Amino acid sequence: MKLNRVAVTGIGAICGLGNSLNEVWANALEGKSGITRLERHPNMENWAVTFGGEVKNFKLDPKLMDPKDQDRFDLFNQYALHAGEEAIQMSGILEAKYAPEKIGILLGTGLGGFPHIEMNHQAFLEKGPRRVSPFFIPSVIPNMAPGLMSIHYGFKGINFSIASACASSAHALGVAASEIMMGRQDAMITGGTEAVITGYTIAGFANMKALSKRNEEPHRASRPYDVDRDGFVMGEGAGIIVIENWDKAVARGAKILAEVVGFGASADAHHFTAPHPEGLGALTCMNQAIELSNIRKEDIGYVNAHGTSTPLGDVAETQAIKKVFGDHAYKLAVSSTKSMTGHLLGAAGGLESIFCIKALQTGILPPTINLDNQDPMCDLNYVANKAQKKDPQYALNNSFGFGGTNSSTIFKKV
Repeated sequence: MKLNRVAVTGIGAICGLGNSLNEVWANALEGKSGITRLERHPNMENWAVTFGGEVKNFKLDPKLMDPKDQDRFDLFNQYALHAGEEAIQMSGILEAKYAPEKIGILLGTGLGGFPHIEMNHQAFLEKGPRRVSPFFIPSVIPNMAPGLMSIHYGFKGINFSIASACASSAHALGVAASEIMMGRQDAMITGGTEAVITGYTIAGFANMKALSKRNEEPHRASRPYDVDRDGFVMGEGAGIIVIENWDKAVARGAKILAEVVGFGASADAHHFTAPHPEGLGALTCMNQAIELSNIRKEDIGYVNAHGTSTPLGDVAETQAIKKVFGDHAYKLAVSSTKSMTGHLLGAAGGLESIFCIKALQTGILPPTINLDNQDPMCDLNYVANKAQKKDPQYALNNSFGFGGTNSSTIFKKV
């Protein structure tokens, strides 16, 4: 079966680095940190961690959702609509002559509407069941983000969410690309969204000793590959990507930003939170992505790594990269943009795929900041502290999640 090629025609982003693609990308290239003390949570006296990659000064355009509904729908839905509008407008897909049934939406989110779960749980405990919002369930279910997007734009193709922890949006992108490769859809809106910086989630991650606790210097807390790293930093936001059948995108005169050429997925089958120490699951999905791409490993020049700033994870991924690429691993540029954004959990793969696409477009690789004393176990070129000029022809994004789930995606420069 001949597979269709997959073109990227639109991208949109929001995270702690900014509320638009241009702002996010410009701040990333400058090596700025989007990690600050939390502002939406005034009562944090007993919190073990009081900082994160929080979106600031956000208000959803009323054209995308009636203002009276904005308090009813959890932020992860609003972030998806915001970044989705940016990506959709960039793509020009609204002017394309695709049948509505051939435009699908497939997004990833790790935990859905956790802030509204926490808020309604509190209301239930303090005021009783009648004070739980009638909008509670629609607000928090993970598939509501693509649902609201389809309602707004009238897209009638496949429509659902994938929840696979921190690999959610990367898996969503891979499955969405497969739908186009197989000819089932002409275009897909994909990527992911997440907004779960809450007291419950921070307590849960902190109590399992997964989070950095550098409350006095939050901008230096996320430090992948550094010997002083002490855990990841929670982030939030969305990275939305419009992909299309390559031939149809060319025929309608769309500006193509990159091509999706490979996707892999695997399981560690090792531990419910810890990665395989030798990165065997990560190795498998990277090799799958390379095989589907039909390229040489040496063709890849940039890896946007999962790189969460955890002691075990950074070493395991480095081991996997070296096993996959051999001597070429030392010629790769590998960066973790989570050092600037924090970890967007289920939205990480969407945003970090956008960083790959922009790197291919511009020939500039975003840095890993706070890398002051590199761990000897992590001995690759991690684009330390300053962006690097390079002209990679292919870029690879890794996203891994609890449960031992893994995803790798490869993009080609156009």
